[in-house]
Amino acid sequence: MTDEQYDPRDLIADTSIAILATIKANGLPQLSPVTSVYDRESDTIYVSMTDGRAKTVNLRRDPRAAIEYTSADGFTWATAEGTAELIGPSSDPDGPEVDALVDYYRLGAGEHPDWAEYREVMVSDRRVLLKLTVTRVYGAKLR
Repeated sequence: MTDEQYDPRDLIADTSIAILATIKANGLPQLSPVTSVYDRESDTIYVSMTDGRAKTVNLRRDPRAAIEYTSADGFTWATAEGTAELIGPSSDPDGPEVDALVDYYRLGAGEHPDWAEYREVMVSDRRVLLKLTVTRVYGAKLR
């Protein structure tokens, strides 16, 4: 039996660990565990990732993506679908691409103890920010 009052966005807002699905060149899904941050006001999901990995390569070719969240007890799930925008990487620690990663961090974790170090790491790690604008969300609460 499902809860008809269940809003999948509640689970997305309360859960940071998710599975990101992108589309490989052969059409099959590629799945990656990720840490996400959800901005409910803009209905946007953010994920920091390393440039050149399968998920970034796939999203540059085909920006369609889905991200799935499961509750700790396994009886509640939510999936968000949307179109991805990739921001970065940057070679400038003070560039707008790194500013976007700073905003991501602040939204998810608050203030960093050393922003200069964080910015340098984002450049050296070739970090990219996924901005997934949610176009469809669905899920169920089974118990």
